Amino acid sequence: MYDTEERKLLSALCHGSVFFSTSFVSVVLPLAILFIINDSVVKSNAKEAINFHLNVWFYGVMITALIWVTLGLLFPLAWLGFLLHWGLTIWALFYVLTKAEKSFRYPFIFRLL
Repeated sequence: MYDTEERKLLSALCHGSVFFSTSFVSVVLPLAILFIINDSVVKSNAKEAINFHLNVWFYGVMITALIWVTLGLLFPLAWLGFLLHWGLTIWALFYVLTKAEKSFRYPFIFRLL
């Protein structure tokens, strides 16, 4: 049996690290948790957070390229990306803090892990 509070904390750390995704070092936290912790729910949350990091970076590059190509005409697209990034992260945090027995799955992302 796993400690529910520890599971909540580690899962929240994995998903919360996405708030610092522009630093590119933020993915180290869920990676470390993935390799150190033996709890299957926490491991699943760590994998999902890593996948979300990769998606945020990929879509960030795509949106930035579109803004540059259109000379800023698609700048509102950046706000949409920003809202989705933060909104989905807040949703994940709320989910893992209220339902510790299940891992969170982000909708609409590509999963490499």
